[in-house]
Order: sequence, then structure tokens, then C-alpha cells
Amino acid sequence: MERRDQILHVAGKLFSQRGYHATSMRDLAKELNLQGGSLYAHIASKEELLLEVVRQAAARFLAVLEGLEGDPVAKVRALVRGHLRVIAEELPRATVFFHEWKHLSPPLLEEAKALRRRYEEGVQGVIQEGVEKGVFRVESVRLATLFLLSALNWTYQWYRPEGPLSPEELGEIYARMALRALGVKEGEDGAA
Repeated sequence: MERRDQILHVAGKLFSQRGYHATSMRDLAKELNLQGGSLYAHIASKEELLLEVVRQAAARFLAVLEGLEGDPVAKVRALVRGHLRVIAEELPRATVFFHEWKHLSPPLLEEAKALRRRYEEGVQGVIQEGVEKGVFRVESVRLATLFLLSALNWTYQWYRPEGPLSPEELGEIYARMALRALGVKEGEDGAA
């Protein structure tokens, strides 16, 4: 792992465990076995680290959206599984993406908001497609989007890789629940 990647990995871990404001550059340097000044040879500021962790998490979530194929049901299934897989594999970065991003100052905060909005709009597009094709039956596409994302995003609070469900098992259960919430009846979702 290159030094900058290592710094970002440790920053994501510490920001998720302690919070952005409670993590000092001294904490980062100590965790990396670096002198404080040496850390600045690799990064400009703590805030730059926060933004980069947010960017990396956003890239993983957006890659899930870009890889969706098939009908709306297949897309929601893959979206739910992929979203939860990113959380499971990138728990510290996902935690920062969902929680610590708010500590960025403008215009960095605007970039983080734009990344989050892009993902939300992509999810909304999948739900809208399902409604237009008569597959999903929801009162409001916008509220259905927020409902789905809220259910998925909150898993960072309680999911642990050593827990009783693998990411795949959790993804399948959540996908079935998401499809029911979108108005897909049992047997219409392509499940065996």
C-alpha cells in the first residue's frame, strides 16, 4: 500500500471511530508512525483528508449505480446488494461518508453534497423507471428514494462483519424488503 493510501486508510478509520474534530494530525501521525511534519509531505490538511475519504466512498457507491443492468427489479436487487457490500467492505469510509462529511467547509462541503446528490438522483432514477414501467407502486418516488436510502444507509451504525449475517445474506433480505416496500408483490420479484 502506498503511503498516501495508507494515510487515507488510517484517516478514515480514526475519523469514523473518534470523529473528525476529535482526531488530530498528531493522532494520525502517531498511528502511522510518522513525525508530524512528515505527514504534511503527503497531505495539505486534515480537511483535505476528510474530503478524499468522502470522495473514495462516493466513488464506490457511484460504481454500484453505474454497474446496474436489467429490469427495475434486477436493478434494485443489485443496488441494495452493492450498497450494503460497500458498507461492509468500507465500513470506516462509509461511516465518514454518512456522518463526518458535514464538517467540511465551503466549497469542499458543496463538493461532498454534490457527490451525495448524484448518488441519490441515480437511486431515484431507478425507482422512477420502475414506476414508469408499472413494476413499482409508490405514492411518491422522492419519498420512496429517501425511504430506501435511509434503510440502507443506517446499516453502518449496526452492521459488523463478524456478526451473524454475511453481506450477501443481508443484501438478499434487504432486497426482498425493499422490493416489497416499492410495491412488488411476492412472486413478481423474480425470486425463486
